Amino acid sequence: MLTLQRLDHVALRVRDIHRSAEWYEKILGLKRLQPKEWGPFPIFMVAGQTGIALFPTQSRDAHLPPPGDWVRAHHYAFRVDQENFGKAKTHLTEQGIDWEFQDHHHFHSIYFDDPDGHRLELTVQVYGMKE
Repeated sequence: MLTLQRLDHVALRVRDIHRSAEWYEKILGLKRLQPKEWGPFPIFMVAGQTGIALFPTQSRDAHLPPPGDWVRAHHYAFRVDQENFGKAKTHLTEQGIDWEFQDHHHFHSIYFDDPDGHRLELTVQVYGMKE
């Protein structure tokens, strides 16, 4: 049986790759990784051992399907601890970003959108389940 370790990265097409990279730096504190060998894209935004690969919507890279052929994900989630969950709500509000809280019993989550409408979730374990 295959054993997964963690979510490595999510690849997103965005309208303005530099605006999106700046947004992910400012809002989520992700660090930009863009080795020169990759050329102008992707711009890889990382936090610890997970990240987001940003690709421009008009890219015709041979490894990517045309923009209309992509299936849109519903959302993607990052785990945070209780302290950072509280900080995130304050930070998002201060940045003028609307967010929605949901109680998932063992987890609490907040949902919000990036500039291209991709849905993000920050989630924290609150009780009852072991890591």
